[in-house]
Amino acid sequence: MEKPSNLLLKVSRRLFTNLDEQEKFIEALINPQPFSPSILWCQEKPETLSLVVETPTYWQPQFIDRLSLGEKPGQHPLHQQGYFYCLDFSSVFAATTLLAIPQSVRLVFDMCAAPGGKSIFAWKALQPDLLISNEVIGKRLGMLISNLKRCQISPSVVVNRDSSIFAEMFHCSSNLVIVDAPCTGQSLLAKGEKAPGCFHPTAINKSANRQKRIIANSANLVSPQGYLAYMTCTYSPEENEQVCEWLLERFPQFQAMEISSLAKYQSHLTTMPCYRMFPQDRLGAGAFTVLFKNTNEDEHKEVDLNAISSLYIYQNLKNSEVKR
Repeated sequence: MEKPSNLLLKVSRRLFTNLDEQEKFIEALINPQPFSPSILWCQEKPETLSLVVETPTYWQPQFIDRLSLGEKPGQHPLHQQGYFYCLDFSSVFAATTLLAIPQSVRLVFDMCAAPGGKSIFAWKALQPDLLISNEVIGKRLGMLISNLKRCQISPSVVVNRDSSIFAEMFHCSSNLVIVDAPCTGQSLLAKGEKAPGCFHPTAINKSANRQKRIIANSANLVSPQGYLAYMTCTYSPEENEQVCEWLLERFPQFQAMEISSLAKYQSHLTTMPCYRMFPQDRLGAGAFTVLFKNTNEDEHKEVDLNAISSLYIYQNLKNSEVKR
């Protein structure tokens, strides 16, 4: 068994005061065990399915199935036909906050969209008039477009610009902005993958500063009475609770929403309603999630889609009711 690094030990002590929890957390990272895969149904689920499904959790959306260990849904014929999208159950947990949005959603903007799981979750859960998926890293665009196309996600468009550009172009216009923020990816270790330097303070601080810039730009997109969903797949408080506290200091019109179905997962590191899944829970490798609401009641601004159509890398606007 691999010996835990001093940096991992330091993070574990920051996350947990209980020695038993520290040990379980460290064990989950240095001796990773497989997690059950899960799938998101994009099309109607067939009556018979040759995949073994686990008993759902109480907070699990109906359009999600968590499968038994050893199942390989990516090799199933229905996957290639676009019936479902494969995703980690931690991602399901993080995106479940979107189910707390009560009203209809006209425009969803996913700021860091590749490979597409949160975009597809939002499309399925909220059925927006338009989904805009942005990915700033060019080499990740292919997988995003491929997944949206395979799963027949419509109406949707893909764009490829820095968040600062959209902060101006889409100011106060999106009913929901999703920020699945780039992070140090510490939960990759719980999957048996590599994440070099993920616990180093320099990497954590660099990541947190990038997250603050992205979430601030994203906050400017949110319409009055709209929502901002922030989530990561890392454990460091600097990239999670502290980013949220920073946001609320600079954008006091935002309020973190209580998600009653996730109350059991309330972060013990803050009184703010935000939620964590840890790998020792044995559901997924780990996630942090919070849903903010813009409490302003100013007039909603419309996006001129004709003005931004030149930015589209990919579009599927079949049957779209969006006014152009």
